[in-house]
Parts: sequence; C-alpha cells; structure tokens
Amino acid sequence: MSTLRIAVQKSGRLNEDSMRILKDIGISIDNGKDQLKASARNFPVEVFYLRNGDIPQYLKDGVVDVAIIGENVLIEKGDDIEFVERLGFSKCKVSIAVPKDSEANSLKDLDGKRIATSYPETVKKFLKAQGVNAQLHKINGSVEIAPNIGLAEGICDIVSSGSTLFKNGLKEIEVLLTSEAVLAVSPKLDAARRTILETIQFRIQSVLKGRDSKYVLLNAPNDKLEAIIEVLPGMKSPTVLPLAEEGWSSVHSVIPKHKFWDVIDDLKAKGAQGILVCPIEKMVL
Repeated sequence: MSTLRIAVQKSGRLNEDSMRILKDIGISIDNGKDQLKASARNFPVEVFYLRNGDIPQYLKDGVVDVAIIGENVLIEKGDDIEFVERLGFSKCKVSIAVPKDSEANSLKDLDGKRIATSYPETVKKFLKAQGVNAQLHKINGSVEIAPNIGLAEGICDIVSSGSTLFKNGLKEIEVLLTSEAVLAVSPKLDAARRTILETIQFRIQSVLKGRDSKYVLLNAPNDKLEAIIEVLPGMKSPTVLPLAEEGWSSVHSVIPKHKFWDVIDDLKAKGAQGILVCPIEKMVL
C-alpha cells in the first residue's frame, strides 16, 4: 500500500501549526524528539521534518509528495511548484524596511542603494517589475541588523507582528507580498498517493471551515422571526424549532467568524434573546 510522504518545518511556529492540523484531521503521529521521520499510527502517512528552505527541492525531486510550507518560501525557491490548499495560519508579509530616520519613504528612494535580504529571487523580480535598480546582499538570518552595521540602506524580510522592525529601529515602506501556509504538491506525485492526498484535503477543508465559523443558537419571538432569519447567513437555511413557551422559537445557524459581531449586533437589534455561541470543531458539507 502506498504511503504519502508529508514534509513539515523541522521546528518553530510553522511546525507547531502543521502538527496541530494533522492532529485535527485525525492523523496520529508517533514523533520523538529530534526525529527526522515519523509514521502515522492510523493513516498511510509519513512525516519528514526538514529545514524550511530545503523543502521546495525535495518536492521537485519527488523525495516528499506534499509539504506544509509558507507560500513565501515557494515563491522564493519553488515558484514552479503548485499548491492545492491555503491553510489559514502562519500569515505574514514580505516587506522592505529602512531605518526610521532614513529619508527613504518609498521603494523608488532605494534606487541605486543596497538591500539586504534572505529572499534575493523574490526581491530581484519585484525590483525589476517596479523599474528599481538596487544592489542585493543575501543574508541568512538576522537581516534586520544590516542597516545598523552599514551593510545596506534597507532590508527585505518577513514581517509578522512588526515587533522585530520596531525593536531594530526600522520602518516598513513597501509590501512585496502576503503569505500563509499552503499545502504544496510534488510534480512527481503518482495516482495512488494523490488519492490519499484527496482524502487529506477533504479533512483539512472540513477543519478550516469549522475554524472560520461559529454555531449560534438563539430564542426569537415568532412575530420577529422572519426579520431575524433574514440576518443569518447560514449554510442553506437556519433550523427553527418551537419552544415550550408559546409564541417563541429556537433558531440554530452558522455564522462566518469574520462577520460574527456584526451579525450578533443585528440579531439583538431585531429582537433575538438568549444568544448562545459555540465553536465548531469540523464542518463537513
């Protein structure tokens, strides 16, 4: 029987989020400390723990079949590799920043200057598209110190919260791209392993839909029921059940997380009472 080989980052936040989603889709991994490979107890999957920057090449060579990896890494080292799912975590930006006291306030101001980065291919393509000529210095790690030691006038690096830029006296002047974790696929994936991948994708989609939604139960007076139902953006239509108290109904529905508070405020204004909100573990459509 075929086994799907999944690459994840060896350590760090992306590793933690990757292992969490595998657990949430019911895949139990027996991984001890410092293991480079581990098998699932209950699913035809092997997990490879690899350096993030090495994963695109492993995908190209067919050493691993799929990978949970930052889209920014694919753009830098594997832009010919396709991904089949956005995973909604490990979100960040790839941005250009300069010292706070710098006179540069836009990308054009770095024309003819030096930029230090761990993403030379990404920056090179972006600068070319913008018609800006700059000298690139490739640095692996601690890119943000480059302006302070006189190596460059600007940097290009990952920005999550912006706290690292703040601590190093830098300001963001350009966003090259936004990124999140994706499920990338080897071009050498065979049919048998693709079938396993499709099952994993279905499970992941169910988990992600659950994470992005809230289950809502509320009490509604029957004379206001129609107006309340119009507010609810349910999957198809809300479930309405009569309450023991005459003239009242219980309404059950699903609300997208990004619309949650707007919908709740509107429900209250329309007369809904006793609103109960529950998380959704998984949502299978």
